[in-house]
Amino acid sequence: MTVKERISQLAAQLTGSTAVMTQTSAFQSVPLAPPDAILNLNTLYKADTYPKKINVGVGAYRDEDGKPWVLPVVKKAECAIVEDASLDHEYLPIDGLRTFTDASAKLILGKNSPAVLENRFGGIQTISGSGAVRLGADFLNRWRKAPVYISNPTWGNHHDIFRDAGLDVHTYPYWNPEVRGLALKGMLDTIKGAPKGSIFVLHPCAHNPTGVDPTPDEWKLIAEAIRAGAHFPFFDCAYQGFASGDLDKDAAAVRYFVEEGFELLVAQSYSKNIGLYGERTGCLTIVTKSADLVPNVRSQMCKLQRASISNPPAFGARIVSMILNDEQLFAEWTQQLKIMANRIIHMRTVLFALLTELGTPGTWNHIVDQIGMFTFTGLNAAQVKVLRDTYHIYLTDNGRISMAGLNTHNIRTFAEAVDFVVRNV
Repeated sequence: MTVKERISQLAAQLTGSTAVMTQTSAFQSVPLAPPDAILNLNTLYKADTYPKKINVGVGAYRDEDGKPWVLPVVKKAECAIVEDASLDHEYLPIDGLRTFTDASAKLILGKNSPAVLENRFGGIQTISGSGAVRLGADFLNRWRKAPVYISNPTWGNHHDIFRDAGLDVHTYPYWNPEVRGLALKGMLDTIKGAPKGSIFVLHPCAHNPTGVDPTPDEWKLIAEAIRAGAHFPFFDCAYQGFASGDLDKDAAAVRYFVEEGFELLVAQSYSKNIGLYGERTGCLTIVTKSADLVPNVRSQMCKLQRASISNPPAFGARIVSMILNDEQLFAEWTQQLKIMANRIIHMRTVLFALLTELGTPGTWNHIVDQIGMFTFTGLNAAQVKVLRDTYHIYLTDNGRISMAGLNTHNIRTFAEAVDFVVRNV
């Protein structure tokens, strides 16, 4: 065989091997995952060229002109951080910035909480509220595994987080479509019938997606049922201060459970109430029966965190720490929180008035009775499709709307579109 023939033979063999390699893949059986419903909605909205389109789907605050709002107090904190020559870009500890986690715990539990005064709490900095819920789920799966119950409906990511963490996920009734309010009886019946020691995920304020919160008396009944079943409460708090404009009022449910002697977990997010969406700033706090348990729990949470993100990011935590630990900045923040909360409350009032003026069939008082960023309108998927296809109004298929997406420039258009689909679809 000549050299030329041998080269040709080797080339043919190589081509054959390449062909075999390209015919099969280690990822051949991986299916295409469906897009995230909320994030995909925002993608569709951005691709729409209609000049008067309306986005009431994504849970992010918008000002009166439909623009993102960087809180002035955040800008102050950012400038101070940039000008501080003592700061560097070294790693934070695995459990995060301690001035941030301690202040976060005191914000949700209250400075005079028994857990705080007795040092029965520990905080871990996380990748926003999603990371806090996931870290809590991983911790429970390893150290207190039990069935977990989440509200029906709930924030869509709850199902995936708890399921992917290895927990057995169930639901409890929350939304009563007949009264467009809380399904208290069904909720209590499920708590009472759940296996002893189950985990119950609770929204302390501004329930997502319904905007329906239990009253103080209803929280007492819920706590009694959870205590009777020796269940474990896991609070997911993404909207403290953003719901009512009052930080203490929005934390009342968590504080009541602590005062009643419960051990618990609480996840916090600073995406909404400080507007740090992209900084992914959150905290997971645990309350234990005694102070000597806290180091053990913290060490195991750090071990889990090390295996997932190693160390949390510094910038957002420094912003929040500065705001929470400085009296003047904290006072400015509380005022700016009220601006956001009050604008949303005003939009509820205006929308209710417009639907009443239009004589839209049905009852719409639930719009002003609900609280926080979201309203569960009661619109069905067919009506939502017409709103999107005909009116260029983007909302989730279950009829949830973000009140922050409404303003005085678009709210009448929105109300008239709702009136049309209620009458005709």
